[in-house]
Amino acid sequence: MPKLKTKKSAAKRFRIRASGSVKRGQAFKRHILTKKTTKNKRQLRGAVTVHATNMASVRAMMPN
Repeated sequence: MPKLKTKKSAAKRFRIRASGSVKRGQAFKRHILTKKTTKNKRQLRGAVTVHATNMASVRAMMPN
């Protein structure tokens, strides 16, 4: 059997935590920030967990 390869684009976007959950960065914080409210930008800080409905696709991209 051939080796299972990790999608490198996914490896740059996601990190698997020790508990098995997957950490991801927040979207909508890169550009066009002048029209976004301070409250909105503040709530976009930090990392969040990948939603359960997307876990299967993330696991398929990162088998190792």
